[in-house]
This record gives sequence, C-alpha cells and structure tokens, in this order.
Amino acid sequence: MKNETRRLRTVKTAHIMENDQSPIRASRLGFSSFPTFPSLSDKVIPSQFPAMAEASRIFHSTLFPTLSLQLSKPCYNSHVYPSLSLKKAPRPVQCSVSTSETKSTSSNATQEVPWGCDIDSLENAEALQKWLSNSGLPPQKMAIDKVAVGERGLVALKNIRKGEKLLFVPPPLFITADSEWSSPEAGLVLKQYSVPDWPLLATYLISEASAQKSSRWCNYISALPRQPYSLLYWTRAELDRYLEASQIRQRAIERVTDVIGTYNDLRLRIFSKYPDIFPEEVFNMETFRWSFGILFSRLVRLPSMDGKVALVPWADMLNHSCEVETFLDYDKSSQGVVFTTDRAYQPGEQVFISYGKKSNGELLLSYGFVPKEGANPSDSVELPLSLKKSDKCYKEKLEALRKHGLSTSQCYPIQITGWPLELMAYAYLAVSPPSMSKQFDEIAAAASNKSTIKKDLRYPDIEEKALQFILDSCESSISKYSKFLQASGSMGLDVTTPKQLNRRVFLKQLAVDLCTSEQRILFRAQYILRTRLRDMRSGELRALRIFDGLRNIFK
Repeated sequence: MKNETRRLRTVKTAHIMENDQSPIRASRLGFSSFPTFPSLSDKVIPSQFPAMAEASRIFHSTLFPTLSLQLSKPCYNSHVYPSLSLKKAPRPVQCSVSTSETKSTSSNATQEVPWGCDIDSLENAEALQKWLSNSGLPPQKMAIDKVAVGERGLVALKNIRKGEKLLFVPPPLFITADSEWSSPEAGLVLKQYSVPDWPLLATYLISEASAQKSSRWCNYISALPRQPYSLLYWTRAELDRYLEASQIRQRAIERVTDVIGTYNDLRLRIFSKYPDIFPEEVFNMETFRWSFGILFSRLVRLPSMDGKVALVPWADMLNHSCEVETFLDYDKSSQGVVFTTDRAYQPGEQVFISYGKKSNGELLLSYGFVPKEGANPSDSVELPLSLKKSDKCYKEKLEALRKHGLSTSQCYPIQITGWPLELMAYAYLAVSPPSMSKQFDEIAAAASNKSTIKKDLRYPDIEEKALQFILDSCESSISKYSKFLQASGSMGLDVTTPKQLNRRVFLKQLAVDLCTSEQRILFRAQYILRTRLRDMRSGELRALRIFDGLRNIFK
C-alpha cells in the first residue's frame, strides 16, 4: 500500500468522528506566531502509493461507553465512536500488544486473508472497472493503470480542465451502514444490538468477502489489497525495532489494541451467541485486522449526505498528492460522489486528490507510505514534554494539569513553520517557580486550549527557562532519532524467505524515511530555539554592561 503523497479527503476539515474532545486535538488548530521558521525550498515530489480514503486520525478508546480500554493518553488526536447501548455489558478482554502475544495479535500480523489481491494487480482492478460500468457508473475521463513503480492509480484518458467535476459515483455503488447484506440474518443481529457504524462496516466487509461470488461486492473486494503496509499490520517487534524514536509507534500500538478490544467485545457479546451466523473461522482477529485496515485507509465522510460514512469503490483508487487540495464529497446536483480538479491534466497523467493535511507519521499509520523528505508542507513531529518529579510544586502543577484534562507527560506537534501556543504554555508551567502558584491554573488551562485568556500568554521573567526546557526536550528526541538512524544501516534482518526479507527491508526503509523527516523538523526547531536563547542572553549581557557603566559613572 505504498503511496507517497496522496490521500482521499472527504471535506476540508473532515474527520471520521467529530466528537473527539482531546485537548491536543484543539492544540493542532493553530500554531504560534513565534517562532516563524524560514521557508524551505525543497522540491515537492509527488509520490506513488495506492489510493485510500479519509479515515479517522486514530481508532482510540471509548469505543463503547461500557467498555473502557485502559490505554495511556495518546499524543495525537483520537476519535470516539458512537455508543453501543447494551446494558450490563461485560468488560472486554484486555489484549496488550507485546512481543509475547499470541499468534492472533503478533505473528499473524504478516499473514494474508484469503480475500483481495496483490497491491499492484491490474487484473482485478480492471474487473472492478467493468463491473462498476455495468452497475451504473457513468463513462469516466479516467481509467485504472499502473503508476510509478507498479502501483495502481487513476490516469486521465482525455484532457481534463482545471475546475472540472470528476467521478460521479452514484449512491447505489456506496457501501454504508444501510447496505443490504448477503446474509440478512447477520445484518439483523448487528442492528438489533445497535452496533455503531465502524464495527458494523468491518463485520459487513468480512461477511460479504466470505460470501464470495454470491455478494454483489465480489469484484470490489477482489480489488482491495490483501495486506496493506499500514502500521496496523506491523508486529509489535517491528514497531519497537523500527519506530522506537517516533511517537507514532505509541499510536500504532493503541490502534492495534483498540481493534483487538473491539473484536473481543463483538465476539463475547454477539458472535459467541450466534456461532452459526458468525463462525470463528470467518470472523476472527485476522479478518478484523484486514477489515479495519480497509476502513482506516478508505472510509470517507460525506458531509452533504448528513455526514454519512461510506466506502466508495472507484473513488478509492485515487492517489494522494501534497500539491493538490481537492477532496471528495457528495454532489446533490449530479447525485454522486465527485471532486473538483484544482489543476489541468493531460492524457496519460495520473490524477490526484488530497487525503488531508496529515503528518508523515499519520500517513504511515493509516496508509502505509511516507512522502519524500520536505515534500509534505503539513508534516509535523510530536514533541514529548514532562514535569519533573523533583519540582517543588510537582503536586500543585499536577493538580492543575489534571483539572484541565492533561497529565504530567504530554505531546505537542511541531511543524517546520512553528508550534502551538499550548506547547509554550506547558513549558511555562513546567519551569514556573513557587511564587507563581496562583497562576498555575491559568497556565494549565492555556496548555489545554480550554482557556479564555489572551492567546499571547507570556511570562518574560521565565521565558528563557521555558525555551531552554523546550530545547532540552527537543535535543533529547533528536538523540533518539540519531541513535536509530546511525544503527539502521547495520540492523540485522532475521528472515528466512525472500518475500519476508523484502517486506522487512521495505518496512525498515519506511521507518528510516519517517525518522529522517521528523528529525529534520526537530533540527529546525533546535536551531530556532538556540538562536532565540542566544539573542536573549546576549541582550541580557549588553544590558548588564550598560548598567555597570552607568553605575561607574555615578560612583
């Protein structure tokens, strides 16, 4: 599922679930005017990875109100699923993701389900195109073809003007929570239990895939990737080995844990009660890993259809480019899913859309690719910050943080262009002396973005210490990336088959590309911080010299 700069975007601000209340989610909305980093002249190189639709930033805890997976607080945004209203639901089995896991959660991460096709297979894609045409898809100005290194994408058949509407996939060709089941009994049971859209659609995909040719979606499922390279398919050993320096590793662990918890919840509550309808040889952890992987990478939200989420065959063959901003939505006039081009295309050129403004880590997490270094203007890296237990006011600061939904360890995004004001507020709190105890609450509120105080929160007396605190955290993270990148060249590959060897080499390269891009952002932040601190300290020295000179005059 390698794609480099592409991804479906349902709306400009589209997120699969909008009811996330994470304070860090809010902190991503704006970046501080200080510092403004110098612009880059890196050439943007469009990537060539397979198309996938907008999915949630993360499949995190609180899937159901009765199920409370005890996960550590995520550094990135999280999305919450609608509640599954079942009374007295048992607590799901807690499945931690570790190297000692059972095969269903670890070693099988590299196994293939019996459905789908190889990523670069055009045969099934062409069968999909023919089936879509026979099922009501209007004539298109695009066709599926190989792009770049054997990957699939949509290329222009004719001249396409800037501002044209393309696709026109009608609603009968969408897969939604209202789609008809090949096994009506399965659909009836899930709706009887009020299963939310995501778990329902994941189960639906498995059910339709197992029905094979008796399912109307047979051609679509046959064209889906059998095993993408998204982080959902990496083993814990691979995550620990290749992504130790990156905060995206923890998000991947949380995602895998949540998928496991969701499957176990469905198995305990529903599947075990209806084994004839949901046999374990079909509805198991590995097939759910596959179905959720498809949803994370291809599900789109259609705001013009009251926010309905859907899989849209054909549309999800489009690849992502950082150079375009066009996205998918339902067009009421043409009665189909469309996108409007923001540039012209000539015959044979690949047509792109945007999967949204996501960092390289987020693109790897869901889509299995990393843009070239400097190619993604939305790239960011999560910087971890922590209070020191040796702080004389540790308990008071901890209480203030908890009051506003934060903990002693937080992560904030840094971009090439700057960082959020919340990060600076957290740094102020971390270095503030006991004499500022009355201001701990307002600073913690600013760090959570739940404050009504002015955005230009500044404390000149401790600004230097706050910047040094951020610099120390930045340099600590840089050292972790440097350690991995220096060792990556000699990293042993304990594999036995050429296929596995190629996979490991590919995963390692993805990790190197991600760590290189994230370290690059940290280096830029380090430079800005050092420069700012040097200027502050040199200014203080000049002021002291002037003061000493004046004092000597008046002696």
